[in-house]
Amino acid sequence: MNSTPARPSEPFLNSDQRHAVSAAFLGWTLDAFDFFVVVFLVNTLAAQFHVSPSKIIFTTLATLAMRPFGAFIFGMLADRYGRRGPLMANVIFFSVVELLCGFSTNYTMFLILRTVFGIGMGGEWGVGSSLAMESIPPQRRGIISGIVQSGYSCGYLLAAVAARFVLPLWGWRAMFWAGGLPALLAFYIRWKVKESEAWKQHRVPEFKSIAKAAAANWPLFLYMILLMALMNFLSHGTQDLYPHFLQSHGFTTSTVANVAIFYNVGALLGALIFGVISERLGRRRGLILAALVALCVIPPWAFGRTLLVLAVGAFAIQMGVQGAWGIIPAHLNELSPAAVRGLLPGLAYQLGNLVASPVNAIEYGLRDLWGYAWALAGFEIGVIALLAIVVGFGPEKKGYEFVRAENRDG
Repeated sequence: MNSTPARPSEPFLNSDQRHAVSAAFLGWTLDAFDFFVVVFLVNTLAAQFHVSPSKIIFTTLATLAMRPFGAFIFGMLADRYGRRGPLMANVIFFSVVELLCGFSTNYTMFLILRTVFGIGMGGEWGVGSSLAMESIPPQRRGIISGIVQSGYSCGYLLAAVAARFVLPLWGWRAMFWAGGLPALLAFYIRWKVKESEAWKQHRVPEFKSIAKAAAANWPLFLYMILLMALMNFLSHGTQDLYPHFLQSHGFTTSTVANVAIFYNVGALLGALIFGVISERLGRRRGLILAALVALCVIPPWAFGRTLLVLAVGAFAIQMGVQGAWGIIPAHLNELSPAAVRGLLPGLAYQLGNLVASPVNAIEYGLRDLWGYAWALAGFEIGVIALLAIVVGFGPEKKGYEFVRAENRDG
């Protein structure tokens, strides 16, 4: 009786794939850390620079508003020259600018540096996500998409840890100086990460060809911008002002930092869970389900009367918010044609960010009309309802084969 030898089980990811995913995850983690440092320092920086808290909150708008420029610059470079080089340059860029923020001597200098930082922050996500999604098997995209996107929550968590431990010991400047360390990631990318085979197969000869490919897909691009605007209204609207919202209840910075650490654990879990769910239910259904989870827990998140209820509500809502976001890297990269996969997802993401960039100012302004809790809750209820409609009627290409896209993009 003949028997066929058992084949060794296929690894979840091979070594090259793990390095590509690690580079994308770490890049987004460190980029997010550099952004979220500011949300824990609103009152501290306002006192340091002798301005109102609204002026410091405005710097987050300036950062968000500049992100499309970074997405365009680094996305074009990624489609023309490959993913690795532009990703290394991007990491060095935003790390150096973050380091310089710690040397700010007045508000004007700080505002300029945070504006310039937005260029670096805008470039990382598109290049890193395309590198990761192109480097892994299609059946792994759901879970890896959640892992890569969870870097954002990890960065927020690290910023909370820094606010809890670094700020009391070494002051606000050290928070920004720590943000210069990510530049070391460029060495890891240089030595360990290989170029995307999908990019090699579909590389374009000149920037003009990239622009033409992007223009030919303008209806898809507009849809992606709308989707990402709503996603950014959802995420920034539930995250950026929440530490300040908690401080308005009288909680100390260290207590707020502890709560932020807790709800970012929920965000990490949500990204992973809904990334897996999207492999089974599809990207659109997974997104809508995650958004509905966030909708259902708005009452304790915004109207809780004790720290425990607020913290549990924040944990649950971030599971839903980042659960939806955990699907986005796979979803946008699957929708994008091969010739512009380095450009289109990241640029759509950041243009959506530009549309949503006034969210902090809007919610802070609504606070004076409705009160802080209703400003956050009412705004996000509307966002989630519209998001569910847009996603429900949108396209999906779950499982799209990047390496054979030349026969399908036609």
